[in-house]
Amino acid sequence: MSTMRTVKVDGEARYDICIGPNLLGDSTLLAHALRGRHALIVSDGNVAPLYADRVEATLRAARPALTIASFVIPPGEQEKTLARFCQALDALAQLCATRDATVIALGGGVVGDLAGFAAACWMRGIDVVQLPTTLLAMVDSSVGGKTAVDLPAGKNLVGAFHPPRAVIADTTTLRTLPGRELRAGLAEVVKYGAIFDAEFLTWLEHHADALLAGDDAALSEAIARSCEYKAEVVSRDPYEHGERALLNFGHTFGHAIEAEQGYAGAGSAALNHGEAVAVGMVLAARLSAALGHAPAADTHRLQALLQRFGLPTVIPAGLEPEALLARMRLDKKAEAAGLRFVLWERAGLAKIVSGVPDDRVLDVLRGR
Repeated sequence: MSTMRTVKVDGEARYDICIGPNLLGDSTLLAHALRGRHALIVSDGNVAPLYADRVEATLRAARPALTIASFVIPPGEQEKTLARFCQALDALAQLCATRDATVIALGGGVVGDLAGFAAACWMRGIDVVQLPTTLLAMVDSSVGGKTAVDLPAGKNLVGAFHPPRAVIADTTTLRTLPGRELRAGLAEVVKYGAIFDAEFLTWLEHHADALLAGDDAALSEAIARSCEYKAEVVSRDPYEHGERALLNFGHTFGHAIEAEQGYAGAGSAALNHGEAVAVGMVLAARLSAALGHAPAADTHRLQALLQRFGLPTVIPAGLEPEALLARMRLDKKAEAAGLRFVLWERAGLAKIVSGVPDDRVLDVLRGR
């Protein structure tokens, strides 16, 4: 009996999210997602040695005539640049990739964003298949079609909406995931409970130990439920004109922290994306309470759960509030009328609040 679970993304661009063990070895599943005769596997120096050969062998077993090439970048957010994007396009050119070619994103969020953006731009758009290998990518970045690279001025400032043809999440890849990266992914899982479903927060509280231990059943359930929440929103609002912005809970603060500290590379002491979002969610909850939108008790509950998952909940030392505020003004969620935040009314019910005064944001950043 198959243990694979499928979450369907409806709307303008329809595709399946397949979740389960050993999917990278499923030749029928992988080959079904490819239309043409060219495939570029994009990965990084951590993931490629573990899984790239397996993916290529799986594809060749089903499609012997397929022309396959690889493009491997060093690991880390600092590699998500315009320069690497151009190199990915060069790899597609060397492959002689045609309009029915496929880019295969094998890795975490950095690889998925970079590969997806290259696919969006090559010949004005070719297919991308997401094969996420981190928890964060499985529950967030591989789903929904947001692709981008970073600039020194800020995160994800250059990109495109380009939905994948398929998302195939092989949960056995999580067994090779470093503990820090697993915890970072759990921050995004917590986010779904924080903005959509307080009962899911309760489930996470009850299953925290199993999730941290890498229990297959608990992780599969958390991934599937997270993808279901995101799929529902993306189906209704694919281009973030409305409710999809709720998925950015904690991200305005988090992206500012990432940009100001410098993007975390492999082994970096700087916060990675999930850790920065964890801090950002607590700051967003505190801002909600300070503005009278939500009870402070919910902030304490959120902070306690994140700490139980081993995640940071305070701004790292050395980051100045004024500098973080300046970063937020360049954030994609900012508006001419002022800063816009995703806040909450209570655990499980988020909302978008525009025109938040700078002084109230600074108070939260200063810990007041």
